Amino acid sequence: MGLIHENVLTEGQNEAQHGTSIFAHEQTAGKGQRGRIWASEKGSNIALSILLNPYPLRIQDQFQLSVCVATSLYEWFMKYAGEETKIKWPNDLYWRDRKAGGMLIENVIGSSVLEAQSSESAIWKWAVVGIGININQSFFPAHLSNPVSLKQVTGKNFEPVELAKDLCLVIEKNYQLLIAGMFERLFNSYQTHLYKKDEKVKLKKDSRVFETTIKGVSKNGQLITEHSVEERFDFGEIEWII
Repeated sequence: MGLIHENVLTEGQNEAQHGTSIFAHEQTAGKGQRGRIWASEKGSNIALSILLNPYPLRIQDQFQLSVCVATSLYEWFMKYAGEETKIKWPNDLYWRDRKAGGMLIENVIGSSVLEAQSSESAIWKWAVVGIGININQSFFPAHLSNPVSLKQVTGKNFEPVELAKDLCLVIEKNYQLLIAGMFERLFNSYQTHLYKKDEKVKLKKDSRVFETTIKGVSKNGQLITEHSVEERFDFGEIEWII
C-alpha cells in the first residue's frame, strides 16, 4: 500500500502514487458525509487519506470500492473493540449505537474531482479515500449526538500512527481481493455485519418518519427495507433516527 506520509504533499511535488497514505496529526476542516464537518482532536485520532488507482474497476463499480473499505474498517476495528462493531450503511463505523468513524471517497474522473458521480464513458483515474476514526478522544462537541472512541470502548490509550499503519495493511489485503474479482466475498461480509440488519429502525425521508426493518443493501448501494412493502433508498435520501 505504500508508506504513511505524516504530512500533506504540497502542490507540484508529484510524489503521489497508488497506495500513498497521508496521515494528519491535526485536521481543521475534515469532510464528513452530506457536507458535514468531521471534528477531530489534535493528535488523538486517525485522519487518513489514501490514494488509489482503481483499475481494473469501472466507474460504475464505485460502490464495490466503498464496500471494500467499509469492510476493512469493520475488520480492523473489531480486532480491538469486539463483535459489537458494525457497518452502518453506507460507510460509517459503529460500535453499539455510537459512531466511531467513517470514510468518504472522492473520485478523480477525467481531469476533475467529482464526488459520487458516474458515467458509462467516464474514466475513473483515481480514488481518494478519506478516513476518520476516533481513537483516544474522550470529549466531543455537544452537537455530536452519539460519538465513541476506541479508548472509551476499551479503556486503553493507543498510538494513532501505528494503528493507521495496521489499518492500511487490512485495506491493502481486501483491495487485492477486490481487484482479483472477489467482490462477493467482501459484499457478504458487509451484509453480515450491517448495523441493525433484520431489526426495526426509524428512518426519516423528507417530512415522513416511519418504522421499517433493515433487510440489507443491494449491489448498487441501495438500502433495502421492508414494512408493508419493500422500499429501497439511495444514499442521501434518508436520515436515521437513533
